[in-house]
Amino acid sequence: MLFEGSVPGLPEAAAEEGLTPLEYMRRKGSFSLPGDQSQVYERDVSEADLSGTVRDAQGVYRRPGTAGSYGSLEDITGHMPFIGDGSPAVDIDGEAKFGFPTPSKKLELFSPTMRDWGWPEYAAPTFIRSQVHWEDLDFGAGERILVPTFRIPTLIHTRSANSEWLNEISHRHPLWVHPSDAEQLGIEENGLVRITTRTGHFVISAWRTEGIRPGVVAASHHMGRWRLDEDQARSWGAGKASISRDGDGRWRLRREHGAEPYVSDEPDTGRIWWSDTGVHQNLTFPVQPDPISGMHCWLQRVTVGPAEAGDEYGDVVVDTDASHAVFEEWLAKTRPGPGPGGLRRPLWFARPVKPKATAYRHDD
Repeated sequence: MLFEGSVPGLPEAAAEEGLTPLEYMRRKGSFSLPGDQSQVYERDVSEADLSGTVRDAQGVYRRPGTAGSYGSLEDITGHMPFIGDGSPAVDIDGEAKFGFPTPSKKLELFSPTMRDWGWPEYAAPTFIRSQVHWEDLDFGAGERILVPTFRIPTLIHTRSANSEWLNEISHRHPLWVHPSDAEQLGIEENGLVRITTRTGHFVISAWRTEGIRPGVVAASHHMGRWRLDEDQARSWGAGKASISRDGDGRWRLRREHGAEPYVSDEPDTGRIWWSDTGVHQNLTFPVQPDPISGMHCWLQRVTVGPAEAGDEYGDVVVDTDASHAVFEEWLAKTRPGPGPGGLRRPLWFARPVKPKATAYRHDD
């Protein structure tokens, strides 16, 4: 549903090749959107797209039956846009422009949403000390900031594992570490590194590079797919793994082997020559929901050091009880609801696939 309804031009391009939008993306991995993607807010909006709208006092063209113009939540039907309130345009100097996905359709330096939902101190831009502020880290004890969200240009999230050519180009993601940090921490080039989070650890190989600043390490986001069955869920980038639990209740994911050639309807699966499929680092990250938006705060405060006795490349160890305890800490940072209109969260906030509008109603 995401590809079919939210990517302009993709359904038509897929149909030309006799594919569904999902099949198209699984095969090619990317799709070039038509038009200018750098200044979307400046796009002109046609009269046809304004049909049925009502221009309010602030110049926003509101469409009845959307999150931007409704009497009750039941009035909002169909699939809400993943971001914004469904208002198609804003009047700028007499011209209808696409604008920004905010309630005002403008870039809001002051956010009425933040004020009205109980966070007035953040209604205007200000500094917020993050969960990985450098002054909180003990660098002498090996603590560093882990960036797990960057992507190399050839891969896009984990769905790139379904793209043959992209995986042949890029099929490993070593830990980026500055040479000065590597010397201090005793990490060799291509040596195994144990990254310890608050809820577990993973083992990955190292790449000493001046392409990252001291005090920060990074592992790209799109690697580490695995499967438990030898013959099921195979792809260009999924290794074989096993799961066990130790006496302390911790879960261990251990890599048995990486990518291997196999027989399928696609002849090229028999030509796989690479073996590395990366490390599934995400499993070791505690749930850190931002108290305002609910979005996950990805940056991790970690301890970095050489692999220990018994560690193997690709190991992932997780304590789920500790993970739940960290989640409770973050949950305590939130402020009680409901918000304006008895809602759980603002209707216009981004969400990949939104539920029905009535699901936003807070039931006491």
